[in-house]
Amino acid sequence: MKQSAKIHKLNDEVIVTFLNLLLADEYILYTKTRTAHWNVDGANQFERHVFLENQYNGLDEIIDEIAEKIRSFGHFALGSLKDFLSIAQMSDDYPHFKNPETIFAALLNDHQAISRIIQHETDSVSHHLTDTPTADFLNEILTRHQKMAWMLKSFLSGSHFRATVPAPVNTNQLADWQD
Repeated sequence: MKQSAKIHKLNDEVIVTFLNLLLADEYILYTKTRTAHWNVDGANQFERHVFLENQYNGLDEIIDEIAEKIRSFGHFALGSLKDFLSIAQMSDDYPHFKNPETIFAALLNDHQAISRIIQHETDSVSHHLTDTPTADFLNEILTRHQKMAWMLKSFLSGSHFRATVPAPVNTNQLADWQD
């Protein structure tokens, strides 16, 4: 095997390892968001419920895309909860579900943590491992996390739903507003 082919294969292994780590963190955040969706209570319960549904649906898409990216390298994506928990950089601890603001703040912190991880690794993927397409892919995921974090911040600040905003007729309108 030629030296450049060995280097390329090693680079792919490093990228796939990172993608599996990211997949594990994404899955933990997805699970936390889904659990918050099931258990959110209190004022504006319906709006929070729908908001969190939109968030976990977005995370579900990200998870699927990362797994497909791993498969595009000819590797298998991790899929067991045991594997995810063994390699995740993110904690699977849950906040107290009696306080929606605490839940939203915890989810916001997790989105910001994943954003920092992606930002830290993207330059290496692009320049050191010479895989610009994967770096672009990671930047797209980063942008989506930044948007979800911004929406959580907005919700936490109380500015997301004001009396001047007409009540949605169906939940699809809320999804359109979030996008």
